[in-house]
Amino acid sequence: MFNDVIVVQSAVSAFNNAALFAPAFFWWAILAVPLMIVVWWCAPTILDKLQWGSNNFMARCGVWLSVFTFLWLVLFGGNYQVLRDGATVLPFMIAVVVFLTSLFVGSHIRDFDAYKPSVYVRVACTTVLIIALGLSDMHAWWGPVLQIGACVAGWCFGRLANGAMRPAAGMVLIMLMVVASMLMQPEFFRFGQLGNLTPIHLLFIMLMAVCGMAVVAINNVKPLARIGNGVYVKLKWLMRVIVLLTMALFLLTESVPLFFGVCVSTLVMFAMSVWHCNRVTGALSDQLLAIMLVLFGAMTCMPVVSAMGVLWWTILPRQGFWTEIKRLL
Repeated sequence: MFNDVIVVQSAVSAFNNAALFAPAFFWWAILAVPLMIVVWWCAPTILDKLQWGSNNFMARCGVWLSVFTFLWLVLFGGNYQVLRDGATVLPFMIAVVVFLTSLFVGSHIRDFDAYKPSVYVRVACTTVLIIALGLSDMHAWWGPVLQIGACVAGWCFGRLANGAMRPAAGMVLIMLMVVASMLMQPEFFRFGQLGNLTPIHLLFIMLMAVCGMAVVAINNVKPLARIGNGVYVKLKWLMRVIVLLTMALFLLTESVPLFFGVCVSTLVMFAMSVWHCNRVTGALSDQLLAIMLVLFGAMTCMPVVSAMGVLWWTILPRQGFWTEIKRLL
């Protein structure tokens, strides 16, 4: 109990909790609003300079989301010394996200214009990347091996897949895995106070889950109008009650399994709604993905990700957005 290491770790952890009780990311997001307004006003010029349009925005946005998420994990991962649980699964969660981001980049890097730097530049960049990735996880001897191995495996599988990883599904998976990691160990990611997240934290987490499950349902369920109206109304109200119950339990416990329970129940409800419809606007999935980018950028304090969401929103059709959302809910 009075071991010096335990005392120091407890003091550091308590300091982090006291200093990070307020949802600082929310205030940073508010301070970034003027920047988002400037991005909105200058969207045509920015898109023209980047040569991004409706035909290639999703793939390129997904690659840059993966790159920034990877760098965020490496450079802003946090301090393992503040973890109270010595048997934490956090390194494995981070390795999964590193694998997914490397897989996405390797799978879609061919979508970019051909640019081949010299051999020396590639070797230098690879060396710096491997060193930074190894230093990001030094809590155990196998930490660097795990993270570097996950990155190399993801890149190799991505190159072999050659675009097989769908951009929408990949982006949703990467963002939700990061959110789940932040929920598991908020001290490590400097997201909030361990075991006592604020309502703003929980609200953003649930919004991410709802938007992500809606995107998955729209992209994977065909609107066939197979359910009768009478049966559909009863089933829809049953699923609404289940979703609200899982959300209430999540708010009370802040449990990761209940977070996944919210995702599953919401996915079932949205899948049923899509299956009951005659058609679903194709732009709705892209609109919800743009909203997820804005929320994810705010939660991780990466304004550049939120700016990509704003840019995407400017080129999407917005007619009937609320009507389609009400139909899903």
